Amino acid sequence: MALNNKVALCTMAEQLVELNVTGMHCNNCALSIHKLLEKKGLNNILVDFAGEEVKFSNNSTVQLPEIIKGIEQLGFKVVDDPALHVPKFYEQVENKFVFCAIFTAPLLMHMVLPWHALHMPMVQLLLCLPVFIVGCLHFGKSAFHSIKGGVPNMDVLIFIGSTSAFIYSLVGTIQNLGEQYQFYETCATIITLVLLGNVFEKRSVNQTTSAVKDLVKFQQVNANRIIDGTVEVINSRDVRPGDILIVNHGDKVPVDGDILEGTAAVNEAMLTGESTPVDKVKYDKVIGGTIVQSGNFRMIATKVGSNTVLSQIIELMKKAQAAKPPVQKLGDKVASIFVPAVILIAAITFTATYFLSDAGLQKSLMNAIAVLVISCPCAMGLATPTAVMVGLGRAAKNGILIKGGDTIEAVASTKFVVFDKTGTLTTGKFSINDIKVEDGVDLEHIRGIITAIEERSNHPIAKSLVDGLKGLPQTKLILKSATEEKGLGMRAEDVNGNTYFLGTGKTANEDDFNLSLYKNQVLLAQIAIDDTIKPEAATLIAQLKNMGIIPVLLSGDRKNRCLKVAKTLGITEVHGDTLPDEKLSVIDIYKQKGKTVMIGDGINDAPALTKADVGVSMNDASQVAIQSARVILLNTDLNSVVKFLQISKHTLLTIKQNLFWAFAYNVIAIPVAALGFLNPMVGALTMAFSDVVVIGNSLRLKRKRLD
Repeated sequence: MALNNKVALCTMAEQLVELNVTGMHCNNCALSIHKLLEKKGLNNILVDFAGEEVKFSNNSTVQLPEIIKGIEQLGFKVVDDPALHVPKFYEQVENKFVFCAIFTAPLLMHMVLPWHALHMPMVQLLLCLPVFIVGCLHFGKSAFHSIKGGVPNMDVLIFIGSTSAFIYSLVGTIQNLGEQYQFYETCATIITLVLLGNVFEKRSVNQTTSAVKDLVKFQQVNANRIIDGTVEVINSRDVRPGDILIVNHGDKVPVDGDILEGTAAVNEAMLTGESTPVDKVKYDKVIGGTIVQSGNFRMIATKVGSNTVLSQIIELMKKAQAAKPPVQKLGDKVASIFVPAVILIAAITFTATYFLSDAGLQKSLMNAIAVLVISCPCAMGLATPTAVMVGLGRAAKNGILIKGGDTIEAVASTKFVVFDKTGTLTTGKFSINDIKVEDGVDLEHIRGIITAIEERSNHPIAKSLVDGLKGLPQTKLILKSATEEKGLGMRAEDVNGNTYFLGTGKTANEDDFNLSLYKNQVLLAQIAIDDTIKPEAATLIAQLKNMGIIPVLLSGDRKNRCLKVAKTLGITEVHGDTLPDEKLSVIDIYKQKGKTVMIGDGINDAPALTKADVGVSMNDASQVAIQSARVILLNTDLNSVVKFLQISKHTLLTIKQNLFWAFAYNVIAIPVAALGFLNPMVGALTMAFSDVVVIGNSLRLKRKRLD
């Protein structure tokens, strides 16, 4: 088998492997594969049934073909690419259902029509046999391998129930025991209705993963590459770093890169959720998958393949969908012991009905079969992951990237939202109000030092300083090195060995000047800078208060400036002049009082983002802040914060609703079936649609009002 699976070497002894596996339809399937891989001694196992992916690291002597064989023996199939894999006609569950329905319909009709032929045992046997064979191949194979793998699944119950009805009827036919032994229609109907449920379940699960699939479609584009003055059309997967590409009006940008020539308005809605096009000019960065609404440009490819922003977002979403919230552990635990428990209940039902009442063999068997076919462990297995997938997808379409499904539960009862000031509540676009130089120091020389140092930083303040001094007279300075210190500023050394420090801190002694420049530890100048509050910040703070959440301002900026911003926005809890280690202490205090979310954007925020229950980073934040956060706001509009909290709240609510339905359904349905109040065919129909109810409730999240 030639497989296009991803295999990466991690160490000399360890491989990271990713397999595409089809045929998984609920969490029980994922548990079967997970248990198999654990038995083989594999590590870092991740099984995503909806994304049809299996990942693990192999540090043992187990060969990949042996692992693939084990997975396929469980009844699943390892393929090159699920998107390109087309199952054989007879393997498709829709075709199995149609085939079975054709034979099941006449069997059901004999119950209402007086046609003599339909009442003949041999005719019913011949009509039921093809359906039973399909059931054995579909459910029996899966049931056998799931038991062999140590995680019995729902198919075990369906197989036992349908086989019991078939064998009971077959014995009655062979021994000519009469109509009271003819239950071929029960056997066929159970199989057909459960296949119908599988059809709906498959389509519904596909809808829950539509967000990731929509993003994948953005990757499937062609690129116009320039080679020796001619343009050739290639697949975006074949683009290499350094390639020169032409992107025209209406095209999708094939990969990440920088514009070399031309201008365009680019729709970045797939990335940020913001539909207003962004104007791009020479030297601006463009992201693969975004759409050129007007204009055209020539670009150089900088990031391709798995290194593009879009690929990393897709990978992040897949990992997030597989990350289990704590609330799922209960469902998983029950689902793992559910099937053996139901078989035991069915056996007790048969025994009790047969020996303790006058119901007889027929009634006892039908009650036991009803217990088997109405039970549904899949509903419990689907309750959490489907809701998480839809919730994460809705968040992504609103420009909110959540790194883990467990994050959703972590913010459900948020009590405090702690904000950094600069670049979070404020625009981060600073203007220089004044530069105060010390006696005997040349202003142009100061400007040159500031520009040389701040060009080496990505901090919003640094970028604003460089932009603000651009075009003004200044004496250039050549630096040998420059380093950024968290929460303090920049340290540098020029080619002559002079050392410089430019930054904030508790040494500044004048309220209007919040940056100081030192040369060889001697003060050269003080700089007064200021930025503006984001227009939506006040509305956000008011909304948080209405939600019962306490907003907190935590910043390394001067205390008086923090108080000024806090007063404007209505924030009463303020912590200014804080260094990174002090921010950790403040976050720790709030965490002891209740669930705490931290929102920031700078390197100095990274430790606090990690320390908080949930760290939220702005898209234009430093890379360190983005890596430290569990949530990234791709759209810098602060309204995304409320949207994130609302989506998380309603996703958790949906999970609880799903779990309640799954548990309540089984708790009520199983005793009703055991007491003989439920026909097995009605039980099969109810079971077939119990999964659809759970998935349908999850899909409501796509369009549900969140306020």
